Amino acid sequence: MGQTCATLLETIAAVPQLRTPDETEAFLDPMPLGELASMWCALQRVSRRDQAGSIWAIKLYFDHLPHRRPHGALDLVLEVLKTETDKPTVMQLNDKFLLALFYAHGEEVMARVEHEAAHNDRLRWLLGGVHLGPDDPLMPRIARLAEAWHADHLAQRTPRESLDCANMSVAELARAWVEQYSRSERDQDDNLFAIMDFERDLRENDPDKMIDWIVQILKIESNPVLLSLLAAGPLEDVISVGTIDRIEREARADSRFRELLGGVWYYRASDELKTRLDALVGQGR
Repeated sequence: MGQTCATLLETIAAVPQLRTPDETEAFLDPMPLGELASMWCALQRVSRRDQAGSIWAIKLYFDHLPHRRPHGALDLVLEVLKTETDKPTVMQLNDKFLLALFYAHGEEVMARVEHEAAHNDRLRWLLGGVHLGPDDPLMPRIARLAEAWHADHLAQRTPRESLDCANMSVAELARAWVEQYSRSERDQDDNLFAIMDFERDLRENDPDKMIDWIVQILKIESNPVLLSLLAAGPLEDVISVGTIDRIEREARADSRFRELLGGVWYYRASDELKTRLDALVGQGR
């Protein structure tokens, strides 16, 4: 494909900031299909760290495309299948386009999908990764078209080296968290789920170590996208009546930890927790 992550970022940097969906659609809708497909492919390689501003606006544009322009989305799927050789990138078409297409406009696009699949081996392969509800009337029609997919999906999800979170130091866990959450969805593997599972285990069984982990991540990471994930995920989940004393100590000792609390939503917390958190982060959220 024509664009790389670097050229995509350069392209976006050269245009005005895309602040609204209307501005993004006005910028992208007239783009030739080949360029649009090239941009979508490059976007799949962009790290989460860079998914902000206009990059985020363009990502949302593609997320909404199957709902807004179903046949345009299918055109893009076919163009990517025709021109993109990187299999992990192509596999993103399922989650990003086909599932949304079938859920929102299945009856409208199914006949065309069947027509295209009759002479498109790559589309039949891609359809093997589509899983609607077992009672969905489209599923038998999709299954008749689909070819082997699962071996490729398993290969994509299997890491070269699995993380052994239970035997890692807090510093190692922090580096692993940053690495896994920085990856684009295209490059994620089962190590991300290992990290998530370990977060849950610590939250339930050793919340102090979970807070140690968060503090260590703060020492090595400053990217606002990753910090928003840290606040809305591990930090938000670990706050409780049992941990609030420790949270207060960390916030008073470290201004960055206190700033991180500003990304936590605690409107469902008890009145006591709300009062104590309000005292730390203030009302100006």
